[in-house]
Amino acid sequence: MTVPFTTQSLQDALTAKLALNFGTEPGEATDQEMLKACALVLRDVMALRGVQTAKETKKEQKKQVHYLSLEFLMGRSLMKNAYNLGVLPELKEALGNLGFKSGDLFELEPDAGLGNGGLGRLAACYLDSMTTLDIPATGYSICYELGIFKQKIVEGQQVELPDDWKGVGSAWLLPKPDEAQAVHFGGTLREFWHDGHLHIVNENSTTVLAVPCDMVVAGYDTDHVNTLRLWDARSTRPVDMALFSRGEYLKASEDEAMAETIAKVLYPEDNHYEGKSLRLKQQYFFVSATVQSIVTKHLETYGTLKNFHEKNIIQINDTHPALVIPELMRIFMDEAGMNWDEAWDITSRSVAYTNHTVLSEALERWPQQLVETLLPRVWQIIQEIARRWQEKVENFFHDPSVTEKMAIVWGGEVRMANLCVAGGLSVNGVSGLHSEILKKDVFKNSYAMEPWKFTNVTNGIDHRRWLSEINPGLDGLVRDLAGGDDYLLHPQALKKLDAYADDSAVLKRLDEIKWQNKVKFADYARKAQGVTLDPNAIFDVQVKRLHEYKRQLLNVLHIITLYQQLQDDPNCITRPHTFLFGAKAAPGYAVAKRIIHLINSLADDISHDPRCRGKLQVVFLENYRVSLAEHLMPASEVSQQISTAGKEASGTGNMKFMMNGALTVGTLDGANVEMHDVLGDENMFLFGLHADQAATLKREGYVPQRYISHDPQMERCLNALRKGFRDGVSYEDLYQRLISQDEYLLLADYRAYCDAERRMAETYENRETWNRMSLHNIARSGIFAADRAVAEYADNIWDVPHR
Repeated sequence: MTVPFTTQSLQDALTAKLALNFGTEPGEATDQEMLKACALVLRDVMALRGVQTAKETKKEQKKQVHYLSLEFLMGRSLMKNAYNLGVLPELKEALGNLGFKSGDLFELEPDAGLGNGGLGRLAACYLDSMTTLDIPATGYSICYELGIFKQKIVEGQQVELPDDWKGVGSAWLLPKPDEAQAVHFGGTLREFWHDGHLHIVNENSTTVLAVPCDMVVAGYDTDHVNTLRLWDARSTRPVDMALFSRGEYLKASEDEAMAETIAKVLYPEDNHYEGKSLRLKQQYFFVSATVQSIVTKHLETYGTLKNFHEKNIIQINDTHPALVIPELMRIFMDEAGMNWDEAWDITSRSVAYTNHTVLSEALERWPQQLVETLLPRVWQIIQEIARRWQEKVENFFHDPSVTEKMAIVWGGEVRMANLCVAGGLSVNGVSGLHSEILKKDVFKNSYAMEPWKFTNVTNGIDHRRWLSEINPGLDGLVRDLAGGDDYLLHPQALKKLDAYADDSAVLKRLDEIKWQNKVKFADYARKAQGVTLDPNAIFDVQVKRLHEYKRQLLNVLHIITLYQQLQDDPNCITRPHTFLFGAKAAPGYAVAKRIIHLINSLADDISHDPRCRGKLQVVFLENYRVSLAEHLMPASEVSQQISTAGKEASGTGNMKFMMNGALTVGTLDGANVEMHDVLGDENMFLFGLHADQAATLKREGYVPQRYISHDPQMERCLNALRKGFRDGVSYEDLYQRLISQDEYLLLADYRAYCDAERRMAETYENRETWNRMSLHNIARSGIFAADRAVAEYADNIWDVPHR
């Protein structure tokens, strides 16, 4: 790879950019201006490389990957792009020479929060790996004006504030108005025959313009550049000047406002009709614009769509982009004049589907009437896909109950997961356990009918970002032990660290690196949130989206029990124990928001109890996001991965913790199973029911009260929920939820979890044993790198070469 800058040439480029774009010079520029200048300078380099990459791809007629996801949780880009381009040291030095502190500048950049959690973060990691592996690829999503909300904790409760990331973030975007696409909603269909073909025209529809804003993505140690194409929404109708002149200002801009609503907010609440309508509009808007863009570029290169599947593979990230299947059919038939069979053959060989959940509420279903009204032509095509699929199912099973389960349209609903399975060439889960559950449960009939479609690709993370970039101390140790920077492109080289498991000097150095990271995070937490952390304490961390199946509440029940033990015996805790939580709850998810309130009520109680001082602490980290995670992961010592077995598809946070040397307290769920395969019982703290045991318990009739009656400690803990805390808030509602239904089996796993936490705390006291376990975790984490996952997609699903 050619390194684009020396320190001096970078200084010159930044100075010139400040003068040309902002009319200022380094001595007068604000931090924001300099941040934008940095982004623009690096963007220019990547854009030039992007042009060259596109030119080579077209000239060599390479097959291209199109990764469709309604979420791309990119986080901050400046440090990452500088790192991948090989100029991070030069950038830091250049900024220092120009009178700026690089650390302060990096912190100023807002997160591009275009996602809710793991799904979006995974998409971002994969885009980085696809670029690093020299795979011609484009990511597609929506250019949301407001990303995932900023979380503010007010009186212990979550308050959602808008997250306008574009102020500085727009510096990374390259608008491409010449490549805009028209997307149509509603209208009526008119059919007529001409030249022996049936033509279908959509009349009186509402047209929204999709304008691409491209974010260029640099790979590591390569000149190859890929693109994240974000679609912005614009009205095709100008402001009505007649209305404006009459003073009817709002009405004059109505069409513009309606169009721009599509790209306004990430995932609007869909628990009401308007929300469902907007969300479906978002999905079709981004899918239609994307397919039109792909088809246009394909035709420019090849002049025909008959080889579309040979030169393109569309990977849909969960069910949100499922409408790509009928949209491809629409374009192939209505615009290219193909018959049904030819169009279906090409479509079903062009689309692959990644499933990310076994939760039934997350397998999207849309009201039939809504689809019919908003997307009349797409609805016609879905009906025909559904009819043919149903006929195929009936001929195979001859069982009405199976037909009902596998139907794409049934009971007034359109089932998007079944559409993906019917129209895709591949269906993959994201961990070994998850993929087996898909085959044996969620899609068991589809698997019986078309077993060749089903495969597994266990998730992975960008190890360059989540180890090398954010944890320089550990990166230095790895380089010393594993032979330089080889692991950055060959993450399995981390395995070399296993050889040092009995080297006391290495273990001591690892302990010192963790200590320094804890001190650093304590300083960050003090500045960011005004909280005082003791680096001598165990940093016991659970950070992830707040959902009942992830069982943050089980963690809380254990802390209450520990607190009660401390009240009984002030000497029962000898090592300070700090529990760190970070989580956002979906704005409409009332129970999740109550659990956040509970965590803060408990934290407040403990912080005001003198018996807990220097022994027990609970901290809720406000506004958990990618950039906060980058500070937290290197300092974490215990990783809480305690979801109900069989519910978590994979998880990627568990991999980031492991790679940074934290030890897992967890169930055999998601990717924890594969972590256990490489670590064994001796290097993690497992507890609880297995997936098959949990399913059996639910099936045979789970009665929470039986567990309470045999465990006085549990009963006392639960009574504390009812009684409430010093803030006067009672959690009777959560108590009743646990004793009456306990859907995610918290009480069944409570005793085993408390025992696992006790084992963990005891092990922590033996520093040599703990550090040896930590070293093994780091050494064996290479298999969870995104490069490995992307290479598996490329080899087994996409059929594209890679370096």
